[in-house]
Amino acid sequence: MPKLKTHKGAQKRFKVTAKKKFLHAQANKKHILTKKSSKRIRHLGQPSQASKGDSKVLKTMLPYDL
Repeated sequence: MPKLKTHKGAQKRFKVTAKKKFLHAQANKKHILTKKSSKRIRHLGQPSQASKGDSKVLKTMLPYDL
């Protein structure tokens, strides 16, 4: 059986936790920050867990990270 290829775009954007869950950066943190509250900006900086449906796809994209 041939080797499986890792999706390099997904590898750069997602991190796998010890319990095999995927973390990603949240959107809306890059620009137009003046109208957003400090609390909102702070929380957007924290990584977010990928949804169940996305995790299923990510398992095939990142076969060796699990």
